[in-house]
Amino acid sequence: MTILILFLTALASGVELPVPSASDLPGDDGKAVLLVWPSMPYEAPEVFYMVQASDSPEGPFEEVTRFPSTTGYREERKAPFWTWRRGRDEHFFIVRTVGGKPLESGREYYFRLGVDFGGGPEFGPVASAVPEANWFDPTKLNNFVFMLLFAGVVLWFIGRARKKELFLRKIPGLNAVEEAIGRATEMGRPIYYLTGRLGMSSVSTIAATIVLRNIAKRAAEYDAQLRVPHTDPIVMAVCREVVKGAYLEAGRPDAYREDINFYVTDDQFSYTMAVDGMIVRERPAAVFFMGYYYAESLLLAEVGASVEAIQIAGTDAEHQLPFFVTACDYTLIGEELYAASAYLSREPVLVGTLRAQDVGKLLLAAFLILGTIAVTVGAWMGIEHKIKYFLDILREFS
Repeated sequence: MTILILFLTALASGVELPVPSASDLPGDDGKAVLLVWPSMPYEAPEVFYMVQASDSPEGPFEEVTRFPSTTGYREERKAPFWTWRRGRDEHFFIVRTVGGKPLESGREYYFRLGVDFGGGPEFGPVASAVPEANWFDPTKLNNFVFMLLFAGVVLWFIGRARKKELFLRKIPGLNAVEEAIGRATEMGRPIYYLTGRLGMSSVSTIAATIVLRNIAKRAAEYDAQLRVPHTDPIVMAVCREVVKGAYLEAGRPDAYREDINFYVTDDQFSYTMAVDGMIVRERPAAVFFMGYYYAESLLLAEVGASVEAIQIAGTDAEHQLPFFVTACDYTLIGEELYAASAYLSREPVLVGTLRAQDVGKLLLAAFLILGTIAVTVGAWMGIEHKIKYFLDILREFS
């Protein structure tokens, strides 16, 4: 009965159909069209909007969507306030397919909007739009601004690090590097350096190779024996160049040997047993475990401890940290491994970047706290709609 009354009322009053506007969806890859039309006074759950589309102005038009007229308002779209106005005065729909096929960039498409009061849809005029690929996605503007701010902080700290020495908190494991290398030199025993089980695509392996550069430079200066067994041939090739550069930088190219870095095997426990055998036979005075490790961590560290070597470990494998802490003299936990290169070299670029990361983490924690307070206050005072503007700045939109 309600549908019949609405239908008769619409016919009697000469219903005004909404006129949609069609445009390219901004910030996309050219595969979508945005339709927007005003809200109408006769909207009700029994009244439906229907969108039809075609690649020709004469048709045939195919139905793309159909939904109740009391839904699909602008406020329902998840988009930042600087690109999208929220409200209930307009409806929207994003067309991505026509006839079951995705829209093509640069091709014109035609759309019409119908209103169904229960007796079949009535359609208004046809609107057209051409989807185009965009160079910039405005929904990512907040990320771009944060990136610029962080880049500015990094450059500022690098500039400060070049003018004066910046404070870095003491890391006991790195302070003991000099002691470990000096002890190996005095005892005439080798230094073993392991880079972990992963390849060069791992962040921890990259950090381990950077630390190796500093260890190799000190070993060259002290004329200590350095041995680096590998489980990955690519890592071995990279480490060879790193060690060669460190010896050149130390002014000891004559002391460099190609067999400092050598390949063992890529099998996990074969590598472990081979290195354990070398440690037992050569009894190194210092052993460094840097990088990512699995079950071999305790097997290696226990053997190193049995020959009374100074052992310094550094890993971001949290499940192996208890074993390294138990069996090694010093352990770098998590990001201390990443900071080791800056700590040992004191190069302004590395030190400035490290300090900038700390500031970035501090700002992130501050934003999390502010966001939590804002959501709580918004729910308590009933102003969630206003808090959304602040939260948009912190959100990731796709």
